[in-house]
Amino acid sequence: MLFGNVKARRPRIKEGATVKRLTQRPQRTIARSVVIDGIGFITGKHVHLRFVPAPAATGVVFIRTDLAKDAHIPARPHLVTGTQRRTTLGQAPLCVGLVEHVLAALHGLHLDNCFIELDAPEPPGLDGSARGFVKALLSAGVVPQAQPRHGWTTSRTVLVQAGDATLALHPTERPGLRISYLLDYGPRSPIVRQIYTEDIVAESFINNVAPSRTFLLEEEAQLLLAQGIGSKTKMSDLLVFGPRGPIDNVLRFGNEPARHKVLDILGDLSLLGHDLCGHLVAYRSGHPLNVELAKTLSARLAPELRNQPAAA
Repeated sequence: MLFGNVKARRPRIKEGATVKRLTQRPQRTIARSVVIDGIGFITGKHVHLRFVPAPAATGVVFIRTDLAKDAHIPARPHLVTGTQRRTTLGQAPLCVGLVEHVLAALHGLHLDNCFIELDAPEPPGLDGSARGFVKALLSAGVVPQAQPRHGWTTSRTVLVQAGDATLALHPTERPGLRISYLLDYGPRSPIVRQIYTEDIVAESFINNVAPSRTFLLEEEAQLLLAQGIGSKTKMSDLLVFGPRGPIDNVLRFGNEPARHKVLDILGDLSLLGHDLCGHLVAYRSGHPLNVELAKTLSARLAPELRNQPAAA
């Protein structure tokens, strides 16, 4: 999501949970390369992006083709350098921002290994959702790979918190991930209080989550334009909420903003590089807490991974 409702603050983390492996499936990549073009929301520049198949255990790696030959930026929690309004990986000039929609498309389709070549510091904005990326990836086809992808859960709830915003992963004994998001901007906001829950499987992601678009308030849009951000983006390109609702646009779902928050969570938590099992419950959270949870879980996973055979 390009815009968020939680400022970056030092989070509170409840400790004590351990992780355990719950599921296993073959890793997957795309069958062939596929290209998608569009205008970047931040820079206003035309962006050429290419999804490229990657070997097993590669993970997701961004490659800035407009920079040096080896301008690789792996999608990993420790490489996150910004979470204000969007998620940014790497240090300028070797960086890429607004990565969450692309990462959500890959994560929602269970595509684990992929190179993402792009000639700008951001992917194409498209319509502010992940739908265009999903369509391109589906057209490329899927190839299973020999190495496994493990799914992990926790022994007890893991909670990160900043102010009154919270994000918690509750453990499970069953495979699969459920996400619930409660969006509450307060009684005076034109964005009404709403909740959305989804069991994340490929079909439900494609139909119910991927089409949800990024959103912001009219005053936020004007402020960003004054900063030179979004100069080639029209009100109709995003969900911009004025006093009476979306400006020059209509909702795809009654709770589209809450659905987009689920999209953002999927994109940010894909940085973990593993499947999660459990019930994620979010209240007013945004990119800072999403990434903090990914870092927290990554730290808990590290000793487990060191103690396991590489091909286990």
